[in-house]
Amino acid sequence: MSSDFEKIFDKLQAAVDRYDELNELISDPEVIADTPRFMKLSKEEGSLRDLVAAYNQYKKITDAIDEDKAMLEEKLDDDMTAMVKEELSDLTKQDEEIEEKIKIMLLPKDPNDDKNIIMEIHGAAGGDEGSLFAADLFSMYSKYAEKQGWNIEVVDKSDTEVGGFKEITLMITGSKVYSKLKYENGAHRVQRIPTTESAGRIHTSTATVGVMPEAEDVDIDIDPKDIRVDVYRSSGAGGQHINKTSSAVRMTHLPTGIVVTMQDQRSQQQNRAKAMQILRARVYDYYQQKETAAYDAQRKNAVGTGDRSERIRTYNYPQNRVTDHRIGLTLNKLDKIMNGDLEEIIDALIISDQAQKLEQLNNG
Repeated sequence: MSSDFEKIFDKLQAAVDRYDELNELISDPEVIADTPRFMKLSKEEGSLRDLVAAYNQYKKITDAIDEDKAMLEEKLDDDMTAMVKEELSDLTKQDEEIEEKIKIMLLPKDPNDDKNIIMEIHGAAGGDEGSLFAADLFSMYSKYAEKQGWNIEVVDKSDTEVGGFKEITLMITGSKVYSKLKYENGAHRVQRIPTTESAGRIHTSTATVGVMPEAEDVDIDIDPKDIRVDVYRSSGAGGQHINKTSSAVRMTHLPTGIVVTMQDQRSQQQNRAKAMQILRARVYDYYQQKETAAYDAQRKNAVGTGDRSERIRTYNYPQNRVTDHRIGLTLNKLDKIMNGDLEEIIDALIISDQAQKLEQLNNG
């Protein structure tokens, strides 16, 4: 066992003890009869199962290492000594690998990782070019989602005359969406020659991306008295009927001042439901950001999920280059990335985040 692994061994043993306790509890008839409690405990047991299996594998390896070391202290012939030493070398390598695997498993889990997300993309600095880049980012994330087998639903959007978006709100649903896309939160910068630029000069524009986990009632309790609802007539495209009734909805969360407007759905009832979905996610995200800011003030997180004003990535079209500034990663494959091939960037961000948390775990 390495010295840094000894520091976290108590945490591992505590997890194994809890797993044994959970297995006893979910076998208790009283617990089985209490469906919500049984479901909660079963989910916790499931989350620890792989860790306990890794721990049992680790124990088998360390026991075998101890046996080989004891054998080498005995009088063996040369062939047997060579064979035991070779096995010991293999086991030592396996021991190092399983220790690293267990360390990652012991890292604090982000409770939102399994959730669907609500993503907001806003054209920021750069006027028309910023709105066009917002549309490009929407296309990039749509293609990435398709490759992941996720579903995308456009909840609300505000078009510009040049074919871009002032803003677009979408819901992405599927397996572990937030765990992959949470690092996209922030300001994305583009450097390219706009189609309207006759002199061929490179312009710099930005779009911001907000990624919020979908919040359920169990995640945040919003008092209906804290919400003011205004209804009004929709404007814009949508058919002749759209202006005849007050189907658009504006919801204001009074304690935070967060406002959500929704008019893209066919009825006031549908707009209310979508607005509430977005409002819940924004309020949940607001309080989470406050907690994160307080935490980061004590222990700075270099990757994190970031503030939306933080410049996280630059897309340079003339040089076909993408740079993620948080981890210093540069890839000369902008064309592929804009086509939804985001895996290399996202994997690098996850690995960097894990490495940082491992360091904190070892020093903690």
